Amino acid sequence: MKKKNVTRTKAETTIVDNRQILLLTLIIVVLGCLPITSSAQCARVNKAFSPGECVTYNLYFNWKFIWLKAGIATLTTNSTTFKGEPCYNIELLSVSSKRVDFFFKMRDTLTSVISQRLEPRHYRKGALEGKHYSVDQAWFNYNKGLSIVEQTRTYQDGQVVATTDSSAHCIFDMLSILAQARSYDISSYKPGQKLEFSMVTGKAVAHEELVFQGKENIKADDGNTYRCLVFTFVEYGAVTQGKQQGGKEVVTFYVSDDQNHLPIRLDFYLNFGSAKAFLKNVKGNRYPLTSIVSKGSPCDQE
Repeated sequence: MKKKNVTRTKAETTIVDNRQILLLTLIIVVLGCLPITSSAQCARVNKAFSPGECVTYNLYFNWKFIWLKAGIATLTTNSTTFKGEPCYNIELLSVSSKRVDFFFKMRDTLTSVISQRLEPRHYRKGALEGKHYSVDQAWFNYNKGLSIVEQTRTYQDGQVVATTDSSAHCIFDMLSILAQARSYDISSYKPGQKLEFSMVTGKAVAHEELVFQGKENIKADDGNTYRCLVFTFVEYGAVTQGKQQGGKEVVTFYVSDDQNHLPIRLDFYLNFGSAKAFLKNVKGNRYPLTSIVSKGSPCDQE
């Protein structure tokens, strides 16, 4: 087994290497893009979800002007323990459809263990994407006002890249950022307001940005129309000669304007096409979906 170690004493801003993940990984990135504390005091009160919540999405990909159903994603939250500590276990399972498997097969499982105060403890992503398989893991610790994260990425050939980062700012994975961000009050946001956060990528800590665009009513695949908060997600390139590379808008997404803050629809701007994700079903939500402005029958889209 080949192993390469890289140690950094300060969180770097860098772009994720693999930008060709078909759908779901991008979904989880953008789900979590909400305001993050500016210090390493990373604990927060959970105001948005309860164990037993399960959310399902239909995924669609635009292929030569034709929209194809690309697969499904299921996001579940349950209670667990981690090193004797009561925690939440959040898992995302994404599976591409048979039609999409012909072009790009995807079988991804992402798991994040967070404390009941919404602090990340451990993260694992096992990803079969196309012909490539890799496993990312991250372990989170806190010491003297710093967030410390140790990451590994294990490739299909056995090569392991290990990194250590520390920062005075909170560092999250793709699922723990979602869990914490859902508890923020975003009712006072103004169009154009920008929010920044740091997130592990398996090989580094990336700088990301979210821009609030306003509100819009959106129809989901459960047949209901929701009042949504609209955001665009911007990712940045690596720092070169002391300068941050320009940002790239990759997703527009729509979050329910209620206490659940559930993603209802996501529009992706990918290098190889465009994609959309629509809420299909939600069970175990903590609060009533008061953002529903009109009800209808579930869409019959295959």
